Amino acid sequence: MICVCIGRGRHKHTLAEHRYLAEQGVRLVELRVDYIRSQVNIKRLLADRPCPCIVTCRREQDGGQWTGTEQARQLVLRTAIVEGADYVDLEDDIAGSIPRFGKTKRIISYHNFRETPDDLEGIHRQMADYDPDIIKVATMAHRPSDNLRVLRLMRNAEIPTIGLCMGEVGTPTRILAGKFGAPFTYATFLHERQLAPGQLSFKQMREVFRYDSIRASTEVYGVVADPVTQNLNPVLLNAAFHHLKQNKVFVPFRVPPDELGSFMDSCSELGIKGLIVTVPHKEAIPRFLTQIDDAVRDVGTASTVVFERGGVVGYNTDYRAFLSCLDEVFPDVARERMMVGKTALVMGAGGLAKAIVYALKQREADVVITSRTHERAKELAEQLKARTAQWYERQKVETNLIVNATPIGMHPNVDESPYDPTILSRSTIVFDTVHNPEQTLLVKGARDVGCRVITGVDLFIRQAAQQCAHFTGQEPPLELMRTELKRAIGPAQA
Repeated sequence: MICVCIGRGRHKHTLAEHRYLAEQGVRLVELRVDYIRSQVNIKRLLADRPCPCIVTCRREQDGGQWTGTEQARQLVLRTAIVEGADYVDLEDDIAGSIPRFGKTKRIISYHNFRETPDDLEGIHRQMADYDPDIIKVATMAHRPSDNLRVLRLMRNAEIPTIGLCMGEVGTPTRILAGKFGAPFTYATFLHERQLAPGQLSFKQMREVFRYDSIRASTEVYGVVADPVTQNLNPVLLNAAFHHLKQNKVFVPFRVPPDELGSFMDSCSELGIKGLIVTVPHKEAIPRFLTQIDDAVRDVGTASTVVFERGGVVGYNTDYRAFLSCLDEVFPDVARERMMVGKTALVMGAGGLAKAIVYALKQREADVVITSRTHERAKELAEQLKARTAQWYERQKVETNLIVNATPIGMHPNVDESPYDPTILSRSTIVFDTVHNPEQTLLVKGARDVGCRVITGVDLFIRQAAQQCAHFTGQEPPLELMRTELKRAIGPAQA
C-alpha cells in the first residue's frame, strides 16, 4: 500500500487533495498538519474523511514545518488521537509521554537527516518499548550499503516496520519496502511537492514501479549509474515486465564509483537478478563478473549483467544495439559489407564510444575517433586499431558516417551541438546517441540537409529491448517500449 503525503498551507486545500486522492484509489494519506499556516483544526480535517489517514505534525529538527511551541504541537497530536485519527505519528522521544487511547494506531518514528547510524537494531529495540503498532525509521543514505541495512531491518523485525532511506541513493528502499515486509511506503502527491529527500510521486510509484504488485517473491532488476535520477530505463523495463506478465520490478540504483564492489556484494541479499550498467561503471564492472561475452573481453566494457546460478555474466549489448540500428539504414546490403571502404567519425571516447568503435571495426570500417580529451581518443584508437583526429579538426574529416557518442546536446543543454550540421553533406549518415531530447540540434540540422538520420531513441530502445530479452527470456514489446520512452521525453522534445 502507498501512503500519499499531503502538505498544504490551508485546510480547504488539504481537504480537497484528500478527496481527490481517495477518488484516484489511494487507500491511506498522511496529513502533514505542520504545513498548515493557521491554527490547526483537527476536527475539521478528520470529519467525513474519504479514506484513512495518518496525522503527523513534524518539528523543524525532524524535517517538518512546525514553528509553534512543543507543548502546542503535542496538543495537536493528542487531539488527533481523541478525535479518532486512524494513525498518529509520534517521534520516539515523545512517544512515552503520549499514551494510547481509543482505536488510533501508533506509528513511532525516528528520523536522521545526517546519516544511517550503525546501531539501527538498537534504535529499533528502544522504539519497540513505546507500544507501537508500526515503527518507522527514516535515515539519510550516503552509500548503497545503508539501503541494505534498512531493508534488512524491515525484513527481520517482529513489529511491522517501515524503513526508508532518504536522498537519491536511498530511493530503492521506497520501492522495495513492500518486498521486505513494510506495511506501506510513502509517496508525495506530485513530484514537485516532495516532502522528504528522494521521495517519489504517487504516479511514479503506481504507474512506473507498480508498487502494489511487489511481493516478497518479486525479482529485482535495476540500472546502476551515478547520477541515476534522469535515467529512463525504469520506465521502459517496468512497462515491458508488466506487458509480459512477469513478477519483476526494475529499480534505479545510484552507486558512487568507489561503492561498486560493495554494491555487487549486496545484490544477492537484495534479490537482484539483473542489471543495466551505465555511466560511470561500464569500464569498471567487468572485474566483478565471472563470465563475459567476446565483446566485453575485446572492448573492456559491459552494459548488461545477469545473475545466474553459475555466476555473474556480463554482456556488451551496446555494440549489438548499434549494429541493429545501422542495419536498418542498409536493408539491401549484406551486413558484413555495409561499412567496408567507408569512413566513420566517432565523437567521444567513453564506454558507449568504445562499443561503437568495436562494432564499426567488426564491419571493417575506417574509424576516426575524436574526443575533447585527446589522450582518451588515442588510447581507444590504439586498443581497437583506429585513427584519431584532434577535436578542433573533427569537421575537416571526410566521412560517410558521423556518430555523436558524447552527451553534447542532451537535456537540459539542448542548444549545443558537437558538429555544425550546416556543413554536412547530404550523403552523410548522422547517428546521434543522445535520446533526451530525440530531436537534438544535430538531428534537426541533419534532417534539414537531407541526411539519413538515426536517433538516440532508436539506439536506446534497441539497447533496452536486448536487455529485456536477457532478463525475461521473452521477445520484448518493442513498440510499447518506444511509446513509453517518447511519452517520458515528450516535454524535452517540445
